[in-house]
Amino acid sequence: MLAAAGHADSSKRAEALEKLCCVYWYPLYAFVRRRGRSPADAQDLTQEFFAQLLEKNWLADIEPAGGHFRSFLLTALNRFLANEYDRNQAAKRGGGIQVISLDQEQAEERYLNEPTVDETPERIFERRWALAVLDQALTRLRTETRETDKSRQFELLNPFLSREAGEGEYATVGAQLGIGAGAVGVAVYRLRQRYRELVRAEIADTLVDPSRVDEEMSYLFAALCH
Repeated sequence: MLAAAGHADSSKRAEALEKLCCVYWYPLYAFVRRRGRSPADAQDLTQEFFAQLLEKNWLADIEPAGGHFRSFLLTALNRFLANEYDRNQAAKRGGGIQVISLDQEQAEERYLNEPTVDETPERIFERRWALAVLDQALTRLRTETRETDKSRQFELLNPFLSREAGEGEYATVGAQLGIGAGAVGVAVYRLRQRYRELVRAEIADTLVDPSRVDEEMSYLFAALCH
């Protein structure tokens, strides 16, 4: 996906760019806010950043040796902000055109729920990037279960993706699904395996070199734990 987004002549460029931008815009918004910008300024600057990203096709400059959409975006955003002195200039150049749909109220609500500890903008960006990857993989998993008529099973088993079951929980869920506790355990195992595969796929979509998935997974999970 990242490779397609960087090729001006790719038939999949628009689709790839739209997905990458829509899924991962919030980490950039939170970064700009932590840099001291107001909610309105952060929204305008994030929109203008994506406008320039698309107009100038910056993604074509990503080198396979680095190839992390995450690190590329943060570096590009820092350079962009260094040349931005006020919101009016950004709004004027952007012409008021929304490149991606930003729900300002939702974005600010999410930002205000960030931990109150004194974290750097980079730290918030990394954690929110990692959460965006996990959320996107979960969305893909939910869609898959819906397409196979297993939505109810997914909703009941979903909590066990991030924690172990308490005593008797598998039996309780099994009673609702009409299966035994052992079968629930097997279903949870398979769901976890599929979720992990989708996380890997989501990460691979943001790398020029997909062989570095394990390295990037380790980095992102470390960002969640620190």
